[in-house]
Amino acid sequence: MRIALYGRGFNPDYDGLMKEILHVLHNAGAELVVFNGLLNDIKRSAGSNADFKVFNSYEQLKSKADMLFSFGGDGTMLDSLEYVRDTAIPVFGINAGRLGFLASVSPNETIDAIKKILNGDYEVEKRSLLELVGEAERFKGINYALNELSVMRKDGSSLIVIQVFVDDKLLNTYWADGLILATPTGSTAYSLSVGGPIVAPNNDSFLITPISAHNLSVRPVVISDKSVVKIKVDGRCDAYDLNLDSRTKLVDKSLELEVKKADFSFNMVKLPGKDFFEAIRNKLLWGSDVRN
Repeated sequence: MRIALYGRGFNPDYDGLMKEILHVLHNAGAELVVFNGLLNDIKRSAGSNADFKVFNSYEQLKSKADMLFSFGGDGTMLDSLEYVRDTAIPVFGINAGRLGFLASVSPNETIDAIKKILNGDYEVEKRSLLELVGEAERFKGINYALNELSVMRKDGSSLIVIQVFVDDKLLNTYWADGLILATPTGSTAYSLSVGGPIVAPNNDSFLITPISAHNLSVRPVVISDKSVVKIKVDGRCDAYDLNLDSRTKLVDKSLELEVKKADFSFNMVKLPGKDFFEAIRNKLLWGSDVRN
């Protein structure tokens, strides 16, 4: 099995875990390729004389890996989209971050989880992606989002006016700080923090969630992911922030956005005994008495 190791880097507290991961993969005969930005930390934990094949781009990865291990938090998982794109390479998230909705396997579960993967005891869960149509050049080929696309007023500027069309029919004109168009995966991210609903990841839907809307009767809306959404921004601003997950561009308000479901998915490794409802119960402390 060919395994790609990806991450932003990690501190020495995780050296022991990484050394154990490398040992298990080596004993299983796995072929490893390491993200260039992770190489120094990998060598620190494995020994400075260790030698690894390296990747630094989508083009370098697509023919070298059967699976990618993302070592970090949910942000690291989101960043991995830049490298896997449409390759269908499944991504396994090891949570060295905090909340961990996407990278859900904790450090103390990691070795057992990897052994299950090496034995073929896992499933691949397809997660839908948003595609910002016609803006590949602006986002250097990564005009996709796993969690959400959002438009936001610039710091210190006044409210923006956002017209949203679903299949060329006007949904609403929002006076707000911004607007989020989220996938079911993104329903537990930014959208949730501004009052959006939680949607199970296997739903064929998108969420439209306003951010600090001027009209208090405005509520989030769930639509079919077969719809094409168009967004027009107006108001006193001359430009606004356009975000695809963690990637941000300042764009002129004359730019009209067209968003649809991408024609490929982000493939996540799902282990036996792990399910979405368990994750939200644990992460959001549902059913727990947190009173002192």
